[in-house]
Amino acid sequence: MIKRCKLAILKTTIQKDLAEEYGVARILICSLMNVGDVFYADYAKTEGFCDEEFKQSENY
Repeated sequence: MIKRCKLAILKTTIQKDLAEEYGVARILICSLMNVGDVFYADYAKTEGFCDEEFKQSENY
């Protein structure tokens, strides 16, 4: 049985120094993710969750 996990958005931020260092031009905070949002997920991306953030979470 696959367990679901709770994903809560606690803070949104941009690390401009890291974005500049790794060549990300004109990066913005994702408008899909808001402080206080809660998502429940298993192995697949849940509806409404940012595609880019989901890709990053696969690294953890």
